[in-house]
Amino acid sequence: MKIYKRWTSLVSVLLFFGTSLMMGQNYDILIKGGHVIDAKNQINKKMDVAILDGKIAKVDSKINESLAKTVIDAKGLYVMPGLIDIHSHNFHGTESNSYLSNGFSSLAPDGFTFRTGVTTVVDVGGAGWRNFEVFKEQTIDRSKTRVLSFLNIIGSGMKGGAIEQNLDDMNPKLTAIVAKKYPGVIVGVKLAHYSGYDWEPTIRAVEAGSLGNIPVMIDFGGSDPELPLEELLMEKLRPGDIFTHAYGHVNGRTPMVDENGKVRPYIFSAQKRGIIFDVGHGGGSFDFKQAIPAMKQGLEPNSISTDFHTGSMNAGMKDMTNIMSKFLNMDMSLYDVISIATWKPAQIIQRTDLGHLSVGGVADLTVMNLRSGEFGFVDTKRKKMMGTQKLECELTVRDGQVVWDLNGISKPIWDK
Repeated sequence: MKIYKRWTSLVSVLLFFGTSLMMGQNYDILIKGGHVIDAKNQINKKMDVAILDGKIAKVDSKINESLAKTVIDAKGLYVMPGLIDIHSHNFHGTESNSYLSNGFSSLAPDGFTFRTGVTTVVDVGGAGWRNFEVFKEQTIDRSKTRVLSFLNIIGSGMKGGAIEQNLDDMNPKLTAIVAKKYPGVIVGVKLAHYSGYDWEPTIRAVEAGSLGNIPVMIDFGGSDPELPLEELLMEKLRPGDIFTHAYGHVNGRTPMVDENGKVRPYIFSAQKRGIIFDVGHGGGSFDFKQAIPAMKQGLEPNSISTDFHTGSMNAGMKDMTNIMSKFLNMDMSLYDVISIATWKPAQIIQRTDLGHLSVGGVADLTVMNLRSGEFGFVDTKRKKMMGTQKLECELTVRDGQVVWDLNGISKPIWDK
């Protein structure tokens, strides 16, 4: 009898610890104590986030840390969905005179995305219908970053110069055919760098977008005389189409803010009509003389994006967190800044599976520190704005895996 009791006691202990062990493996990662901002689900408070099998498993005010294999202390930090950069250039390659289409000016994403909290990039116009397959095999299929595409209306993509002036290579039907072949990967049509006084390229890009049921992004300007900006925004583009480089002041395009520092009235009308105003900072398309007066008058962007390439990354643009910080210091709320870098761009590109922390959704998220101090921010005119807030990415999770950890907050101490 004593042996039986001892045996049953041992079994009970083993069952207890076995159950506890199994319970301790309910989640792969638990991010605990951070301030969660998730615009889709209207969350803006301290919450815990649990991840299992690459998905968001639970978001709650308190989740038992014994249920997770890895616990990340995010106290004092902000937890948000992985950032979505809808204007980037990632069709990198070694072809001479190819600019942003399999050339030297585009960048492989993984070395630059995760360290700034970006988990999804959209290459805008690097590839056209003729060379999209090369881009897919070379970059999309080989990147840990989620890479999507706006297909250039030029069949051979954004190779610069005379190639981008070729009306004969702007084929809406063939562009739409390739876009429909890759739904959710090709998420739009891009028109850029056309310098003639002619609406035909815009008409063809919009036709391709209509045929493919996807938005158009336009890099407008360059013609002499200038094509009317009001006509573009109020007549040529459809609601949901994207006007990028919104806060730029470049040759061949009417700036949004006039010579008296006032936003032109039709700009507000266009935004109300549903035209998307995208930052598209880049190396030459963000001017504090445009952005600061526009923000003061209530013209906020619908999406923050980088226009990332070799000519912008080491200048005033730098990265997504730097641009987000600029808007924080132009009195945009942190909640709104995060919203237009996560959930709103997901809606713009019709990928509503992204940009949020809903249970069952893909576990793409970032943890950021909001630093206080004295910081300088530079525009593309080489002018500086001072600020007191700056975002810094501490940790990035892509598809449930930690892919960037600035200070090792997901790792145990070496001697314990």
